[in-house]
This record gives sequence, structure tokens and C-alpha cells, in this order.
Amino acid sequence: MSKQLGLETQVVDPSVYANSVMRFREAGIRLPTLAQLAEPWTIPAEVHDALADVGPDDAHPLNLFRVHWYNGADRRTLEAVPDHVVLPKALTGVDAPIIVVLGEHFPMITAHKVLAAYGCLAPRLVTGQFDPLHHRAVWPSTGNYCRGGLAISKIMQCRGVAVLPEGMSQERFDWLERWALERRDIIRTPGTESNVKEIYDECARLEQVPSNVIFNQFCEYGNHLVHYAVTGRALAHVFKHLQADQPALRLFGFVSATGSAGTLAAGDWLKDEFGTRIAAMEAVECPTLLANGFGEHNIQGIGDKHVPLIHNVMNTDFVIGVSDAATDSLGLLFNTAVGRDYLIERKGVPAELVARLPSLGFSGIANVLGAIKMARQQGLGADDAIITVATDGYTMYGSENAKILKQRFGGDFDRLDAAEVFGQHLAGQGVDHMEELDHAARTRMFNLGYFTWVEQQGVSLQDFQARRDQRFWRGLREYLGTWDTLIEQFNQQTGQAD
Repeated sequence: MSKQLGLETQVVDPSVYANSVMRFREAGIRLPTLAQLAEPWTIPAEVHDALADVGPDDAHPLNLFRVHWYNGADRRTLEAVPDHVVLPKALTGVDAPIIVVLGEHFPMITAHKVLAAYGCLAPRLVTGQFDPLHHRAVWPSTGNYCRGGLAISKIMQCRGVAVLPEGMSQERFDWLERWALERRDIIRTPGTESNVKEIYDECARLEQVPSNVIFNQFCEYGNHLVHYAVTGRALAHVFKHLQADQPALRLFGFVSATGSAGTLAAGDWLKDEFGTRIAAMEAVECPTLLANGFGEHNIQGIGDKHVPLIHNVMNTDFVIGVSDAATDSLGLLFNTAVGRDYLIERKGVPAELVARLPSLGFSGIANVLGAIKMARQQGLGADDAIITVATDGYTMYGSENAKILKQRFGGDFDRLDAAEVFGQHLAGQGVDHMEELDHAARTRMFNLGYFTWVEQQGVSLQDFQARRDQRFWRGLREYLGTWDTLIEQFNQQTGQAD
């Protein structure tokens, strides 16, 4: 498994390692450890000082040290607690506070997927598996991960290639064209959000060229581990911060879209620390986990029609389905003047909170709806918190508004539409399309992954089966300390250490 999926604990090719050291020495690139990204106040003072002259969207290697949850709203300053909003009953209709930690403050791509990209590429570099002089890093995704991959590749002096469906939002492609070294490094595959297999097929074609290295987020354990160690710890910090003012508060649940399952790993951290229950959210239009189903939807960025290899299915407690009719409609409610006025004037939602709702992109809205469904189904009260994330903000989806207006509202969105959207998708959000998982249900979902990973992608049956046991996932965590040691040694070799 290590050779196929990047899990190495030592330098496997000294010549490749030497090339990386040479490139990083010449470019003056220093790598942060994963521990520093989890606790960015431990980043050396000279690095913080140097960052003052670097913009958060600059293609500058120092922005590697901003790939964490603690950036302020200006995306430059360092905050004591990750930015978040707590959604009240006036908006959600449930007593349980819903905590949303915001990903829009990450550098370069204004989305937390840049963290996943770093967690995949950095371990390959410091173990001599990726040669920045000769290899191309191929980043398959439905949008944000491939943007993160191109950003991380570029500031690490590597060549990056984005692979994503042609039907994704125009904002994604606009960003890619600004950052890609060449337009041919942006590869559009057929379909939209649900067409993950078409991405895999293109990667299989690209992999025939030895210089192409595929960083498949759905099976890269670096994606799982960086979210476990960095995102999990950040979410725990937010909860403890809120608990300080409400000592009786408990962290009942964590909700995250299935996607690549990277972010779901944060739930493993929260379960270890607080006993938090983990819910995987998916689109009801493509109910892969709920019903072995298929289909198309517009909750961009969550991927489906398969079970990611890095999804710790046997540690998941709920599956919750959310409709793109809800996320499309709430996107308009939260991001139009008529919608915001309705929330403030008619529903009594605080204006300062309404001003923050554009920080939720489609998947963030879907995560919130999943949290509402969990709170309703479980009968949670005011001391039962649910935490989730907004991967990105709505700035990535403005081009979708015209399509949504035409398809769902006849071209116009007025105050009556706002009232109907609120009533149907917030106040009227039910507990349908939910399953609380027992062992049999987890086993069914786990087994579904066989057809993708063993039959199609060539993972050995032994490696696939090992993932049933929580000892496997706990064992993966040993890589975190080992990789950090290798990063520190690499920085010494490049002359960039303290």
C-alpha cells in the first residue's frame, strides 16, 4: 500500500530527494510541519514577520505557513481562535447551536482544500517520491482540491495539472486560468459534480506517462491525516472556546459532506476527544451511501457515486441526505438583498449574522442542513452543539445564480420566494433521508467500496480489508510525527531550518 498511496516513512529514492533539496535550496522554500499548521502560534517569529510583506493570494512560498484555520478575516493576521459563526434558532429552527467553522480565510484559493493538497504533496517530497524537476503533480477533483493542488505546486516550484468536470462553476475555471502555468494544465472531463469515474478514467490515461504523479484525494491518506491532525484540532479549539462561556455545552455531532472523506477525518479527532458522533452528508439526488444510488446534483465539491478509500466508514454514525434544491435556493436567500432583508425583518435573524452567511458555499449550506436534520431527529437541546465546516464561501458560485433563478424561480427572486424558501428548506427541514448506522449498515457501506478500489483501481484485497479495523486508522497516525521529522530534516538539507 505504501508505494501506491504515498505512505512512506523514509527516503525511497535518494536521487529524487536530492533534486528536491536542490530545487528548494535554490528557491529558498521552507516547509511547515503539520504540527505547526495545527498550532500556527508555534511557527517561528521570523516567518511571521516575513509574512507581513506577502499577500495571501501571492504565489509566494511563505504562504505555505498560512495553510491553517487561524487566519483572520483579512487572511493576513493570526487569530487566537479559528473564525466561526454560531447559527441560532431564529435561522435554523432548532434549539441546538450549530457551529460553522469558515474555510474562506485560507490563502490563495479561499478554501480549506489547500490544506489537503499540502498534506498530500509535502510527504511525497520529503520521502523522495516526487521530483519537482521531472514530475507533474496531477490533482483530480470536482473543484477546490485541484485549485489547492495547483497553488501548492506553484509555490513549491512544481508543475501542477488540474483535472475537473467541465460543468463546475465558472469561478473555478477563472481561478485556474490565472494560476496554471499553461492552459493545457487544466483538463476538463465530461459531466458535473457526480462524474467522479470520468475523472478517474482521465487520471488512468495520464498515469501512462511516467512523469505524471496522481494525487487522488479519494485515496491519499495524507488527506485523511492532515484533516485529522489539523482540522480536528482546530474544531476542538473552537468548541472549547465556546464551552468556556457555556460549561454545560457538549459536542454531540460533527457533520461533513462525504466528498473525498478527508474532512470527515476531523470527526475521528472529535470522537476521540469528546465522544462526538460523526455524520456523513450526501446529496439525495445521488444517494450513494443511503441507497447505493446514482444521479446528478449541484452541491458542488462533494463528489459521489463511490465510497472513498480514506473514508473511515466503520467509525461513521449517521448518513444524512440533503437536496440541491435546498442548497440552490438557500444560496439565493443568503446572497440576495431581498433574501437578507427577509431574514432580518421578518425572522429576526441578527443583521451581523446575516452579513456572514455569504461565507457559506454550496457544501457549507448543505452541511448546515445536515446539522439541522441531526438536531431534529435526535431531539437535541440548547446544550447539544453540532459543529461543521464551510469549505469555501459563495464567491465561488455567483455564476450559478442565473441558472438557479431560471430553473427554480422563473427568472426572479422576490420576497414571497424568500419566505417560501425559508419555510420549506429551513423551518420545514425534515428528518427524511437519514440513517443512524448500526454495524450491519456500516458493513454494507464499507463493502460498496470494493467495486471501486479493488476491482477498478487495483488496491489489494488485503489493504482494502485492513480498513475495517480501527487499529488500522490509529496506526496511520504514527505517520504524522514521522513526516514532521522528515520535514525538519529536509529543511535542514535545504538550508531553511532555524
